[in-house]
Amino acid sequence: MSDYDFDRVNILLAEDSQFIRSLLVNSLKVLGVGNVYPVEHGGDAITFLQRVKNEPMKIGVQNIDIVISNWDMHPIDGMMFLRWVRRHKDSPNRFVPFVMITSYTEPERIKQAREMGISDILAKPFTIKNIGEKLVSIIERPRQFVHTSEFFGPDRRRQKLEIKGAERRLLTDKSEGVEVIRG
Repeated sequence: MSDYDFDRVNILLAEDSQFIRSLLVNSLKVLGVGNVYPVEHGGDAITFLQRVKNEPMKIGVQNIDIVISNWDMHPIDGMMFLRWVRRHKDSPNRFVPFVMITSYTEPERIKQAREMGISDILAKPFTIKNIGEKLVSIIERPRQFVHTSEFFGPDRRRQKLEIKGAERRLLTDKSEGVEVIRG
């Protein structure tokens, strides 16, 4: 990770625990992240993103490059915040990489977060190395966005597997209900 210069990266961090928020801010600073904007919950994060969109010069932020959010927060949790980012008409950047932090790593919860459009999961407990790996993954392997009638978010397929038989996932101008958007 020493090959990466995160100095110009802007990260919005939504975490309700003051201790974990401080730990994450310090970890991101150790990794060399230039600007971390910590907020207490999803509602504050939504307000911050709206301010970035409407008054960037006033708050000194032109854009947010990555969002890191805890799942379990009050009053607005990470899933509600993610839903707003990906689906609300007032969201300033529906394509922003979104990393969800959680200690609930059961497959059903991971699937729920993927269906809502997360970019990645950071499991608690985490290390500075884990955080750095997530940042590098977002930079090195950006995923195209998929928009269908039922889903909007990063392509959920990560593996490049050899296809046996005819490729059925090719998109054409006549593909029904599917729009591939490059972020």
